[in-house]
Amino acid sequence: MINEEIRAKEVRLVGSDGEQIGIKSIRDALQMAADSGLDLVNVAPTAKPPVCRIMDYGKYRYELQKKEKEARKNQKIVELKEVRFSATIDEHDFQTKLRNVVKFLNEGDKVKCSVRFRGREITHASIGQRVLERVAKEVEEISVSERKPKLEGRSMIMILAPKQQQ
Repeated sequence: MINEEIRAKEVRLVGSDGEQIGIKSIRDALQMAADSGLDLVNVAPTAKPPVCRIMDYGKYRYELQKKEKEARKNQKIVELKEVRFSATIDEHDFQTKLRNVVKFLNEGDKVKCSVRFRGREITHASIGQRVLERVAKEVEEISVSERKPKLEGRSMIMILAPKQQQ
């Protein structure tokens, strides 16, 4: 709340440069803020009496928005990338898909590794599980297994997350 929106009878006043002015009536505080060409901003409304500060509210809001924008720019949105294997995958194909898994993990994304069983392959789900366990073993130094291989319908799914850098 700023200026006339403040509904307290008296407030603890903090000056524009951070010095404690003391407890003043709301009318005096508003007058002091107006004399200095700044706003009276309620910074601690739950305190007894409420703490108000004399500051340039527009500049304060601008600085907050700038900080929020900077924080959003620096944060990494983790995406879930999927790499599909087959139960009867050949060595070269496996290595190619494994390179993609490593690339995604190094970029900081989670990777969903899946094996899709076609036809009668579902009766030999252990073959698909071995493929996924081999992937997990190959990338264990750069990833943690967030979800172990589990059969869901005709697919076996495993989720890998990148290890946090210390």
